[in-house]
Amino acid sequence: MRILGLDIGTKRIGVAVSDPLGITAQSVSVVECKGSEKDLERIVALVEEYRATEIVVGVPYNMDGSEGPQAQQVRRFMAEIAVRSGLPVREWDERLSTVAAERVLLEADMSRAKRRKVVDKLAAAIILQGFLDKRRGELLGS
Repeated sequence: MRILGLDIGTKRIGVAVSDPLGITAQSVSVVECKGSEKDLERIVALVEEYRATEIVVGVPYNMDGSEGPQAQQVRRFMAEIAVRSGLPVREWDERLSTVAAERVLLEADMSRAKRRKVVDKLAAAIILQGFLDKRRGELLGS
């Protein structure tokens, strides 16, 4: 059972995947956005490549918990992913995931150019790891 994690932005989509046991998340790639149709095709190809059984998508809520235009756009894209992939698509509150990813990369003393190339897939891994940790906690009853 592998779960695909997505951090959907306007220019790039960060991609992460869980290990087969659903314990850890690993960053795997970044999809450069080229229009909804091509982006959906690439995501479905990644679902097949990693044999994912579920997809987790970060939804960018506003800091007060409300939904803005970007969250609504991500939700529409999530619905398309569900139709195309035939898999359950779960949402995860992604507030501050990109900030956390940036912080990790800054602490690693990575240059701005290198950070820009990996921040989206690291954010996807942070989103997916949060989901996995919560699910594991629920399964363990904590």
